[in-house]
Amino acid sequence: VLMRCVLAAHFGEGVHPHKKMKSKQRRRQIRSRLPLKRPFRTRWTSIIDGIPRSGGVIEFIETALTHMDNYGVHRDLEVYKSLIDIMPKGRYVPDNLIQAAFHHYAKHQDCIVKVLDQMERNSVIPDEEVGEMITNIFSIYSSPMKKYSRMAYWMPKFKNASPWPLPFDLPRDNVELAKLAIERITSVDRFTKISVYEAEEIPEDVQVQQRLLSHLPKDKALFVEGGFRVWLHKTMVTYFILRGEPSQRILPQGDPDDVESDFKLWMHGERDSTSLTRPLSVHEQEDGTILAVCATGTSSKDSLLSWIRFLQRENPEIENIPILFTLTSPLGPVIPLDSEAKGIKT
Repeated sequence: VLMRCVLAAHFGEGVHPHKKMKSKQRRRQIRSRLPLKRPFRTRWTSIIDGIPRSGGVIEFIETALTHMDNYGVHRDLEVYKSLIDIMPKGRYVPDNLIQAAFHHYAKHQDCIVKVLDQMERNSVIPDEEVGEMITNIFSIYSSPMKKYSRMAYWMPKFKNASPWPLPFDLPRDNVELAKLAIERITSVDRFTKISVYEAEEIPEDVQVQQRLLSHLPKDKALFVEGGFRVWLHKTMVTYFILRGEPSQRILPQGDPDDVESDFKLWMHGERDSTSLTRPLSVHEQEDGTILAVCATGTSSKDSLLSWIRFLQRENPEIENIPILFTLTSPLGPVIPLDSEAKGIKT
């Protein structure tokens, strides 16, 4: 129990022959798969059939993109399909290579690229139907098709690439957000336990933390550093760390690539210079020993001072070690607190 948490991508063909479908029939299928978002669906159903295909399509799509977050449909693939399907089929398909090279119907292509960009920002992976729709509208020789091809290739590969996966819908509770942030930061140690400090609550003993404190010099100060930032999608969580002096590292003597010396040690029972040294834990880094991590509700000096007092209840050794607060950056100025506070020295 070491880390602690304080939370107060065919010319002239147009549409594929086997994919022809009346626009009204297509729109009915799209509407039937729309999410049950009553405010959005009511407005969407009333205006999707009345959009003039001769003009105003670009303005409608761009306006709809700006309001998708408000209705909670920014991660719905069917809504993006319905926006792309508003474009008339076959009209914007280039007839020759010259038209394709000069970005045929540039504004309309850029509009669909914006739709794909928003899909990418919200981690919405396009399916094959999106590619067929883009091919029917602009052909395969178009900017939206290039964008779709890149998204269809790369997004499935990166979908599960992060070792710290997060739910798409993050909790709104600040305590739960802080727990997710601390779990991501301290995942290097699988024995890490996250605790929530509340008023007049004394947590259980922290054996690993006490062992690390026993190896630190008592005449060297501990530092509360931060605030640092960790991003959970679009939400930022500020956290602080309690850092001690770096542990002494004994480097091995001689050439580490010398295989002959290893055989001598094995055959003759010799010991190298590091055989009796204590192995360092993952918390003992080159720039210091990380003793604790916290995220408070206000990120103020008072909340951090309360956190230190909770740690002092767990580990009485902290009371005898001076603690300095550097609340601007790890290399920023030291902010002195009340020198009369118990265990806190400036």
